[in-house]
Amino acid sequence: MNNPIGNLNKIFDSRIRLGVMSILMVNEEVSFNDLKQMLELTDGNLASHLSTLEENGYLKVHKGFIGRKTNTTYSITKAGEKAFKGHLAALENMIRSME
Repeated sequence: MNNPIGNLNKIFDSRIRLGVMSILMVNEEVSFNDLKQMLELTDGNLASHLSTLEENGYLKVHKGFIGRKTNTTYSITKAGEKAFKGHLAALENMIRSME
C-alpha cells in the first residue's frame, strides 16, 4: 500500500495557511484586515503564516495606500494555485484510498 500522506504539501498542514489559500483561491485579492477578520486571527499570527506562504512563492503581496492609511493585499500566484490544487487532489486521493 502506498503512503497515504506522501503527496500532501507540508506547507498546507496548518489550518491557518489552508484557510488563507482557500480564501485566495476564490478571491482575486484580499486585504490583510479582511483575512484577519475572516480567519479570526491576531496580526502577528496571520503575518507569520502569510510570510511562510510568500517565502514559498505561493502569495503575491501588494502594498499601497488608501488615503494616508497603508493597505496591504494578497493574491495567489500561479505556483501557489498549482501547489494548492495538488494538495487538494492528494487529500481527495487519500480519502478515496481509505474506502
